[in-house]
Amino acid sequence: MFEGAGLLTSFFIVLVIFLGLATVFASFYSIGPTQIGLVRKRFGKKLPGNNPVAFEGEAGYQAELLMPGVRFKFKPMFTVTKHPWVQVPAGQIGVVIAQVGKPTPIGAKSGRYDAAFGNFTDFRTFVEKGGEKGVQRPVLSPGTLAPIHPVAFLVITKPQVFGVPVSDEYSYLARVNKLSFLAFGLEEWQLNVTRIAPKPTGEGGKVVDMIGVVTSLDGEPLPAGAIASRLGGFKDVSEVEDKAGITDFELMALILGSKNDQHNNYQDFQKFLEAGGKIGLQHDPLLYGAYNLNPFLVRVEQVPMLVVEQGQVAVIKAYVGLPTQDTSGANFKFGSLVRPGHQGIWQEALRTGKYPINPRIYDAKLVLTAILKLDWAKDVTGAHGLDARLEPIIAKSNEGFVFSIDLQVLIHVPDTKAPRVISMVGSMENLVNEVLQAAVGNLFRDKIGGMEAITFIQTRQMVQEQAFNYIQGKLAEYEIETRGVYIQDVVYPEQLVTVLTQREVAHQEVETFKMQRQAQDQRIETEKARGTADMQVDLAKAKVGVDIQTNKTEARMKEAQGEATYIEQTGTAKGAEVRAVGLANAEAYQRQVEALGKGPTALVNAIKALAVGNSAFVPRILVVGGGNNQGVLESLGTMLMDKLDTSTQSPGSDSSAPGGSEPPSSAKTHASPSKV
Repeated sequence: MFEGAGLLTSFFIVLVIFLGLATVFASFYSIGPTQIGLVRKRFGKKLPGNNPVAFEGEAGYQAELLMPGVRFKFKPMFTVTKHPWVQVPAGQIGVVIAQVGKPTPIGAKSGRYDAAFGNFTDFRTFVEKGGEKGVQRPVLSPGTLAPIHPVAFLVITKPQVFGVPVSDEYSYLARVNKLSFLAFGLEEWQLNVTRIAPKPTGEGGKVVDMIGVVTSLDGEPLPAGAIASRLGGFKDVSEVEDKAGITDFELMALILGSKNDQHNNYQDFQKFLEAGGKIGLQHDPLLYGAYNLNPFLVRVEQVPMLVVEQGQVAVIKAYVGLPTQDTSGANFKFGSLVRPGHQGIWQEALRTGKYPINPRIYDAKLVLTAILKLDWAKDVTGAHGLDARLEPIIAKSNEGFVFSIDLQVLIHVPDTKAPRVISMVGSMENLVNEVLQAAVGNLFRDKIGGMEAITFIQTRQMVQEQAFNYIQGKLAEYEIETRGVYIQDVVYPEQLVTVLTQREVAHQEVETFKMQRQAQDQRIETEKARGTADMQVDLAKAKVGVDIQTNKTEARMKEAQGEATYIEQTGTAKGAEVRAVGLANAEAYQRQVEALGKGPTALVNAIKALAVGNSAFVPRILVVGGGNNQGVLESLGTMLMDKLDTSTQSPGSDSSAPGGSEPPSSAKTHASPSKV
């Protein structure tokens, strides 16, 4: 009996030893290189307050973690669970939620952060420095690998949620399913690094420059009346705008300049709050880059950057800034124009460039300052798209004919006048669709409605000029220049087209007949010209001959005139001479008669005359008959008597004078008839 009891005792001793050894061996834990051991104490004092982690050996989860290696924790007193280190993949962030610490202040959405917290690996420091429960303001950057206490902190990443949730809601999800970011109301993209980059449009490789409009979900409330938060407000603008020489463009640069460097572009959210950042829409957007932003505290909406092309300006309507101070003057009745930095329409527009301006608080109205072409036509729209709603103008003449008119209007908005134009019409779309469309349509309807159809067709140019003058005056009221108004095309009624076509055909036939007649007349003129051209040589010769003959005639006339003058003067002189000689001869004859008698005087003068005139009154060859000279003497006597008789009949002739010319041709030479 005692032997059986000894065996039983030995068995129990061996069993106890075995169990002790097993317990000892079970109390050793091998913690992997990327693992931590979470220790939970089974027995001990109750934890103070509502903190789930013990710092002073209380029962529950212990603050101290077992780091990689073989670690001993007595099994019955402690249990150890292994947890992976927190790992944040590249391109992603980790959001930290503290389950321990001081309560978050009322109204706050996140726990205050201290630089000593580091990556939340020093749990004791976090508690001692006053760390607060809830969402922590910084996030774990991509590539983080840290041994973070799994009970003190939950770390939300896209692949998984690290840590042991304390709340019943999250604990249940962790038990029945994999706890993920969806349980915290996050979307997958929110756990990526926020990237602001150009966005492709798909139109020939074109990209659109983007900016990030930021909304803060934590911070103090905005001041009354404010719709966005700007660090320091607009105090800096107020301080410099009254300085001499400060221009509107310098004020613009100050306002559009970002203050994001004061809080590392919202990545250091604690500094953002310390610098005076408020909850709500933020004035300064994010530019190109990658940012580690806490999705519980910062929301980013990517919107296109304001791009002002050449030939444009951007008129800015500011919904934030200093109170409105109108600079437009008392005569301007279409709203307020202000200096940059004040609420209202800035009196200066932004010129060509790219501007990271928040479109939620600044409304930029692009105004084309190049010459703008607007078409009232179907399926014709400019690249600007402002005339997309314009249709051909429908007008009716006073006879009821309906016209469809395609019109083109060229306008120009001066860049310096653009703010005033926008203040009057609101936008370029309003200018075209409300002001111009009504003015132009009513003009043509009224003008054509008071005209006959034919009159409009015949005076189309005049109507166009009148339209130009009218539209020019109308747009001048809005400080817009009119550069041209052109009637592009007119669609006439079918009945009117038929009548006009028939009339034009008849007119063209008349014109054709006229042209044919002109062609025949031209042909006649051509033939005449050809004949004239062919006779040009003869005509030229004849003309030259006429000129020569005319010159000869003129020479002869001159010569004759000279000879006549000479003869007249010579004759006058000779007449005087003859008269004097005649008188002298008469006196001599008278004295001869007185001395010799008439007969002898006549005979003497006759002989003298014959001698002077060299007339042969005696034949050189004398043929006589009868052998005597009686016939010769008779002949000579007869001749002398004839001379005498002639002299007696013409006593005043020149031939009877001693100095006379040739003897009269009537003198006869008688020869006795005879035979040779």
